[in-house]
Amino acid sequence: MGEIAQKILADQGLVLAFALVGALMWASAALSRHLTAGRIHASAIAILAALALAWWGGVLTGGKKGLADVPGFAGLALMGGAMLRDFAIVATAFEVDVVEARKAGLMGVIALALGTIVPFVLGVGVAWSFGYRDAVSLTTLGAGTVTYIVGPVTGAALGASSPVIALSIATGVLKAVLVMTATPMVARLIGLDNPRSAMAFGGLMGTVSGVAGGLAATDQRLVPYGALTATFHTGIGCLVCPSIFFLIVRALT
Repeated sequence: MGEIAQKILADQGLVLAFALVGALMWASAALSRHLTAGRIHASAIAILAALALAWWGGVLTGGKKGLADVPGFAGLALMGGAMLRDFAIVATAFEVDVVEARKAGLMGVIALALGTIVPFVLGVGVAWSFGYRDAVSLTTLGAGTVTYIVGPVTGAALGASSPVIALSIATGVLKAVLVMTATPMVARLIGLDNPRSAMAFGGLMGTVSGVAGGLAATDQRLVPYGALTATFHTGIGCLVCPSIFFLIVRALT
């Protein structure tokens, strides 16, 4: 029976991965509802739990893919890969009302610009204060502050070291969790109650997962609008960080 179970787990790794993530989200939703009265979104709790499981998987196996290095959970490597991630991001745009999206206009463009430039500058400044001096590392860490996707994309394009790329991802994940957690608390103060403000917010914050989770805890109807501009934000970051921003940082250093 043990061999049969192992074979099933090996052959149906992706199915098991979906089941594991579903169970984790169910448990996170229960914790969010009963312990925080919904103030901390389930996605934030799930991300922290997933990071803990990834750390445990790395300690257990000595590998580099977290829990996916455990044979029975190898399907997590496919489920967490770029293909399904990008599909999930793009799918959120299908709920957008084009008429409402057009109302963002110039404000949405400005939000995208500020949401890319300001985090990058702050990230480079913090990296500099911690002793990084080469343009590649500074640009990669600044890109990680934009989002945890832009960071590794920039690092891979520029040839950054693995520790720097890992640190850029960690920075982006921290930003996503902070945005996800803080959004419901500040939504009333910043007027985050309509599609236009949600699009501006998504452009300023940038992190798709953080914006989507935060808006879901605030008003689920706003999620597609915030995710739409946040998705554009990621694409813009992937274009300008390893090119224009890198050239600027290299010229300054």
